[in-house]
Amino acid sequence: MNTLTIDIIERCMHNDRKAQLKLYNQYCDGMYIVAKRFLKDSFEAEDVVQEAFIKAFTKLHQYKAEVTFGAWLKRIVINKSIDLIKSKKQQMLELDEVHLKVVDSGYEDEWLVDDTITLDEVKEAINQLPDKYKYVVMLFLIEGYDHQEISEILNITEVASRTQLSRGKAKLRELLKVTQNGTRH
Repeated sequence: MNTLTIDIIERCMHNDRKAQLKLYNQYCDGMYIVAKRFLKDSFEAEDVVQEAFIKAFTKLHQYKAEVTFGAWLKRIVINKSIDLIKSKKQQMLELDEVHLKVVDSGYEDEWLVDDTITLDEVKEAINQLPDKYKYVVMLFLIEGYDHQEISEILNITEVASRTQLSRGKAKLRELLKVTQNGTRH
C-alpha cells in the first residue's frame, strides 16, 4: 500500500474529517457496486455502504495493513449486505456484469457449464438456490473468496463451506440442466 493511503488512514484514526472524506470518496463507488451485487434496492446498497464506512472508521484501529484497505472494507460491505438480506429474508438480486470464476479443478466434479447456457440463466439459477448454498456459491464463484475467508464471513467452518459449495454447485448444475432441456427441442 502506498504511503499516501497509509497517511490518510492514520489521519482518519485521529478523526480527521477531511481525511475521512477523502478515503470515502476514493472507495464509495467501488463499495456501492459490491453492495449492489447482493442487494436489489439501490437505496439499501447506499445505506449498507454508509454503515460499512461508519463501522470501518470506528474499527480502524483493528485494521492491519496485511490486506489492502479496499479488501478490508469490501469484507465489511459484504458482511453488512448479507446481514441485511438475512434480516429481511430477501431474494438475492440479479447480478449484473459478473464473470463467474469457473476454474475449480480441485474437485472431482469439475465446474463446467455448457457453452449454450447464458450468463442470465446462470444468474437466475443462483437466485433459485437455498440461502445456505447461495451465499457460499456467490462468495466463491463470483467474489472469488477462498474457503477460509468464506468461513470467516459466514461464521461457518471451512468444511461446511466446502460441503455447501459442492452441494450448491451440484444443485446449480441440476437447475441448469432443467433449463437447458426445457429450451431444447
